[in-house]
Amino acid sequence: MNCLRVPEIMLPGNGVDLYQWAVVACDQYTSQPDYWEETKRIVKGQASTLNLILPEVYLGAEDEAERIGNIHSAMERYLKDGILQKLPKGFMLVERSFGKEYSRWGLVAEVDLETYEYRKGTHSLIRPTEMTVEERIPPRLRVRRSAALELPHIMLLLDDPECSIIEPLAAKRQAFQQMYDTDLMQQGGHISGWLIPEGGDTERIMKKVEDLAAPETFAEKYNLEKEYPLLNLAVGDGNHSMATAKAAWEEMKQGLSKEEQENHPARFCLCELVNVHDKSLEVEPIHRVLFQVNEEQLLAEVEVFYSGKGCQMRLGEPDGGEFHRFIIDSLSGRKTLSVKNPVWGIGAATIQAFLDAFLAKHPECRIDYIHGADVAEQLGKKEGNLCFLLPEIKKEDLFIGVIRDGVLPRKTFSMGEAREKRYYMECKKIMNSGRNNCPNKE
Repeated sequence: MNCLRVPEIMLPGNGVDLYQWAVVACDQYTSQPDYWEETKRIVKGQASTLNLILPEVYLGAEDEAERIGNIHSAMERYLKDGILQKLPKGFMLVERSFGKEYSRWGLVAEVDLETYEYRKGTHSLIRPTEMTVEERIPPRLRVRRSAALELPHIMLLLDDPECSIIEPLAAKRQAFQQMYDTDLMQQGGHISGWLIPEGGDTERIMKKVEDLAAPETFAEKYNLEKEYPLLNLAVGDGNHSMATAKAAWEEMKQGLSKEEQENHPARFCLCELVNVHDKSLEVEPIHRVLFQVNEEQLLAEVEVFYSGKGCQMRLGEPDGGEFHRFIIDSLSGRKTLSVKNPVWGIGAATIQAFLDAFLAKHPECRIDYIHGADVAEQLGKKEGNLCFLLPEIKKEDLFIGVIRDGVLPRKTFSMGEAREKRYYMECKKIMNSGRNNCPNKE
């Protein structure tokens, strides 16, 4: 089954300043209202995706309902006034540069929400990399309901180590029509986009993406010792936005006939596909720091926990075989924790399984998730603290972890800084004429 469909993308027409139009994903800078106030100052009341989104820094604010109403009105106005114009069907090849050695290449396409599920234990072709917190969906659903447009900040990862899908398109980008080319506000770098019209190129892309999860090669590719559910694409960024799109579609389709469901625009979600092996993509581990912890007690419980899971734990370097290795830093010094024959697919899952069990027994302890080994190490060496430094994450291990463990633990990895997240540019209609998206319910 193919997860992809060729979309009808909408872009702002001539006369719209793309520097003012494109703003960063709404789930960034959630503790920095000054960032969003500066964005508002830059936009200066002009046509902008700022008027079509609810920055999550404002979720739960007293004027949230008013903001959502203004968003829906702006969407209708942009459609009515021709600010947004529909392009011929096609994928959008995107180049994003940040002043670093490599640009990030992506492909904006539509994915079928019937091939995606966010609940743990499901076997859908598209799955999240990390656990979805379902309590985060309802406030986002209030924005999605009755919205005429969809703006994507979702990034889906594909595992193409041969770089055979997106990269050849980038090499021949001059053969396609360039649709935009602009700097991005607030140190967002630069973005360019080329339309790949529906036809031979899009058919080849969809076939190659489908083949990534071909049953006859899947087990061999991932060196699987038993049969696991097939995985085609993994959600790298924007997991809760995609979960919201799914929840909205599940609501809406209850009032549609089978025939109406087949091609309803809200069934298909606009996303950017990025190869996990893209040279620009930096996947970094997120470290764990425990506070108010008794180190001697923790080390005793580590051994009991892993023995009970059929693993071998030792303090010291591993002695061969398959293992996950962690550095422990505390006031007493540095230690190495090795877990041999782990039953989890990725190191973060191995250590988080223990930490979840330990914290459930010790409510006096607290955990925090830290970007940067130097910061985690400094915190771990303070009295009453302890930190686990996680190993570097191999890009291919992300897919192995999702395949074997279902989803990765929360705060497993980070993909770039906030300013490197997706900026809104493309739009798509998700409301059929004369019909609301979802029942107006809470």
